[in-house]
Amino acid sequence: MSSATREPGGVAAPTLLTRILHPPINETPFWIVQVSLIAIVAVHFLADVRPSLMSGSFPTGLPVAVLVLPIGYSALRYGLAGSVATTIWAIVLWLPDLFLPHDRGHVLDDVMNLVIVVLVAVIFGRRIEAERRAQARTLVVEAGYRRLFESNRTPILVLDVEGVVSDANPAATHLLGTAVIGRDGAAVFDEGSDLGLLSGQVVTLTDGHDYRLDISTIPLGPYAQHLQMIFEDVTEERSEERRSREFARQLVQVDEDQRRRLARELHDEPLQLFLHLARRLESLGSADGVPSEVTAGLDEARHQALEAAARLRTLARDLRPPALDQLGLIPALSSLVAHIDDAGTAAAQLEVNGAVSRLVPDLELGAFRIIQESLNNAVRHADARQLRATVDFTADHLHLMIVDDGQGFDVNDQKRPGGPSLGIFGMRERARLLGGSFSVRSNLGTGTVVEATLPVAPPHPLVTAR
Repeated sequence: MSSATREPGGVAAPTLLTRILHPPINETPFWIVQVSLIAIVAVHFLADVRPSLMSGSFPTGLPVAVLVLPIGYSALRYGLAGSVATTIWAIVLWLPDLFLPHDRGHVLDDVMNLVIVVLVAVIFGRRIEAERRAQARTLVVEAGYRRLFESNRTPILVLDVEGVVSDANPAATHLLGTAVIGRDGAAVFDEGSDLGLLSGQVVTLTDGHDYRLDISTIPLGPYAQHLQMIFEDVTEERSEERRSREFARQLVQVDEDQRRRLARELHDEPLQLFLHLARRLESLGSADGVPSEVTAGLDEARHQALEAAARLRTLARDLRPPALDQLGLIPALSSLVAHIDDAGTAAAQLEVNGAVSRLVPDLELGAFRIIQESLNNAVRHADARQLRATVDFTADHLHLMIVDDGQGFDVNDQKRPGGPSLGIFGMRERARLLGGSFSVRSNLGTGTVVEATLPVAPPHPLVTAR
């Protein structure tokens, strides 16, 4: 059997037998216990040998019960080893009294009391030993946490039950200053910051870095708990996200600029040429002396020129609807829905809720493109016959919902080339660039529902530390 056990921290500790055989002779309390034992044994021995001297002073057996006092103190101070060692020493000291002739030592009473004392010593000592070991394990865990807390390069704050910073690791004091200890946790950030809402959010601190806050609860009993606030540096991640978002924004801007340029060129040159050609053909057909066969051919050519002009006008409008810049989102959507409805391929309707108002150009353009792409996908790819676009105006958000009764598709099928997949990606990216959310619900044969929620106001700036 090994002569040593292993403490929670991995350090070899002496066994119970080793501690019993090596009493703490260098400690004064140890000798006080021994003297008290000798005194108790001497008083009891004297009472048995000279009962006349001690008559009336001590009831029979009382000194034996008094042994619980030094044994209990040994248990409290030295654990089970202390109580057992003291009990063994007390029994050794008591042996002469047990061998007194003519039963002067009250052998039966003393043995029964000694058995009770031994039981009390073992039970009490084991309880103390268990508590000491649990406390030792707790101290080891706390020490390990403290080492981890101090050596962690991530800034960490600990807030008490009142929300005041009670502790900070070196990384946190280096970032926020040593004066952060004792301050209100919410006061570290802008006025009005709510710690309950900051968890999971990204804040910008005085060093210019971005940190994601992770706030968790540290339980301290049934009625008390502390908060641990961890600052995770996400500067590089946020920088990459900003670069990606800026690149996507520039791509969208280039696309819109290209659409605007093409729409203007189509309207200024080809469309005007076709209209001029139609008028010229009409004038030729109405000239005197032109045979009827030629007049019929010229009239057919004029109708073809007008049809080409109409298609160019529709193409220019789809590229950049003039009503969107001049009149706003709802008139542009009304024109779009009316055009789809007039084409006869599907019945389309527009529903508007809330107080209609002009929005910032980027928001109106993004909302228009999302609805336009959804309706076009439903007509071209889903063979829809019923379309409904709903626009809800609220004080804070613009909510869009487009519902169709088309054939639907599997939204999880990312391998299918073409179709609505690329359009859905573009709509989702537009919503993300506007700080909103986007979702698509569809199944084969059940139609499709496209929803987007876009904030009316620009996204809130990052919270900054004071």
